[in-house]
Amino acid sequence: MSDNHHSEGLATPVRYVKGVGEIRAEQLARLDISTVGDLLLTLPRRYDDRRQFVPIGSLRGGETATVRGTIMSCGWVAARYGKGFFEALLRDDSGIIRCRWFNSPYLKDQLKQGDAMVAFGKVSRSKGFTVFQHPEFELAQDDGEESLHVGRIVPIYALTEHLPQRTMRRIAWNAVELFARQAEEMLPPDTLQRLHLPEVQWAIGQAHFPDNLEHARWARYRLVFDEFLCIQLVLVARKVHAEQFLVGTAHVAEGHVRKRFLSTLPFALTAAQERVLKEIETDMQKPRPMHRLLQGDVGSGKTVVAVCAVLDAIECGSQCAVMAPTEILATQHARTFRQYLEPMGIQIALLTSDMTAADRSRILAGVEAGSIHLVVGTHAVIEDRVVFKKLGLIVIDEQHKFGVEQRGALYGKGEQPDVLVMTATPIPRTLAMTIYGDLDVSLLNEMPKGRQQIVTKVVKEEQLPKAYGFISQQVAKGRQAFLVYPLVSESEQSDLRSAEEMFKTLKGSVFQKERLGLLHGQMKTAEKDAVMQQFRGGKIDILVATTVVEVGIDIPNATVMLVENAERFGLAQLHQLRGRIGRGAHKSFCILQGTPTTLESWQRLKVMEETLDGFRIAEEDLRIRGMGNLLGREQSGLPPLRVGDLLLDSEILLDARKEAFHIVEGDPKLEDPRYERLRARARALYKLVGSFVKVG
Repeated sequence: MSDNHHSEGLATPVRYVKGVGEIRAEQLARLDISTVGDLLLTLPRRYDDRRQFVPIGSLRGGETATVRGTIMSCGWVAARYGKGFFEALLRDDSGIIRCRWFNSPYLKDQLKQGDAMVAFGKVSRSKGFTVFQHPEFELAQDDGEESLHVGRIVPIYALTEHLPQRTMRRIAWNAVELFARQAEEMLPPDTLQRLHLPEVQWAIGQAHFPDNLEHARWARYRLVFDEFLCIQLVLVARKVHAEQFLVGTAHVAEGHVRKRFLSTLPFALTAAQERVLKEIETDMQKPRPMHRLLQGDVGSGKTVVAVCAVLDAIECGSQCAVMAPTEILATQHARTFRQYLEPMGIQIALLTSDMTAADRSRILAGVEAGSIHLVVGTHAVIEDRVVFKKLGLIVIDEQHKFGVEQRGALYGKGEQPDVLVMTATPIPRTLAMTIYGDLDVSLLNEMPKGRQQIVTKVVKEEQLPKAYGFISQQVAKGRQAFLVYPLVSESEQSDLRSAEEMFKTLKGSVFQKERLGLLHGQMKTAEKDAVMQQFRGGKIDILVATTVVEVGIDIPNATVMLVENAERFGLAQLHQLRGRIGRGAHKSFCILQGTPTTLESWQRLKVMEETLDGFRIAEEDLRIRGMGNLLGREQSGLPPLRVGDLLLDSEILLDARKEAFHIVEGDPKLEDPRYERLRARARALYKLVGSFVKVG
């Protein structure tokens, strides 16, 4: 590798690392490794302790062991059937083991009789012989070079096709040897001392090739801490900046309108709703903008809480905006808000992308004049032509389904408005601290009285006729049902059932007596609205749909949901879908038909059978699918985690968040030159534009 490439430090393209080149670089790219820095922060997924040498004579079949001996003989063994194998007979004072490698004729140039060799592998027995099949090995080194693959604590990396473990290990060793010393320490010495943290260069070396397992653990802690600290620094800086420097509207409402609204409800608020309302009221009364996350499971009563916040803002002379990710959810919200608020003289407008020009012009004029108090809509709310007279409160539902720029665009339509973010997607605490770390969190952890328990059952494909029969029985009792499919239409690339295909099939065969409707995201808004009105009005018995029904559908008479190909959905998504039933007075049933090909897939679906606890389901989903797939990195605005794990490293995350507060509270604008490198890495991680602590 040339000196000028070496001078690029950790930004050096990985192809210039010794042992990589163009082909290996393409393989490493599949592991999301493009630079030396990426490689150094791609840590082993585990370690094998290969320091203890076992006497060959004591080996037993099935165990994994490291042995050391001398090659008695070696050569190619032709097989009567098959391609043969290369075999070396390795001997120590206690016995002999046969080391065999298939499809490896090149070993004849590497192994010779009389060579001292160390081997590691799983022991088997074959025709009375003790055998290693494809062991890792290393010849005794005369040049003093440290062994990488045996006789030490050996790193085991995640791999990709055509990239062997030994090769990956050698590449990592070369990168550590050449580049670890170029890693810049981003924490000042007094911080390292106060937190008892090792230096980053030591941590990189020991994370890959540790002297002992305690060093490996401590080295990983340091690298995970750095990653979490950068993320938390951005979030905490935003939070502290908003609290100390932003001036918003103090919504000090007397609460007359809210009390009038609550008196009309046919139910009493839960203790959790009362507590959360108090938290929101306290926030809104302050002269700084509220930034609060309202997190509550499906059916916990978030909408009523949001209505109360809207009423307080309107009573103080502000306008409000509610933004939802789908037209179905926006329409549902508009209907609910109208039902609650229009009798009180509050003007509400629904703004979607396919309105008539006349309706849009009328609404936009009313919003700009201030005669429309509340705008509910999808992305249409953030268009440039939507101008508010005085936007004081923003409610964003299912925020993670919006991009960072979209949220910022809505925020910019007011003068530091209060922001209430709502989500019915249960989020594990560590993930919430990472996605919503700049927000205060309110949790609705109590379900209103009368919510039905939902019986969930996982069935196989051959049990579908029985499931269809059960749905017919429920319809005969006057109930309604959802049938959910992963696709809209038939796909040449997929053997999954589609909503359109099954709608036609079932209508003509299984459900000839029942009234079926079809709903999917590719339909026009007017078509979707018409179908939903028919379903809501009881003119459709069974709604065949895609995941467009995941949120925003409230049909109290629907008591059955059948999800086909359920293994293709995330657990959090299945939980959301299940939340569409159990909303009325009747017992409800969720049937998950799956054809999973792995034990883990079955276990995932079984979690749905075992619990209605959205947080347990979300943690399981996070463990299986990872953060990026659970919420979508692009939508959440999160950088990908390279070394940290939000489930395994929750304590490190708490430590990093605590340190972020320590740094920001002492230096709110992060001007201390000691934190220059930390600040630069945090900014690069988030790719922030403009102010480091830009809010929105």
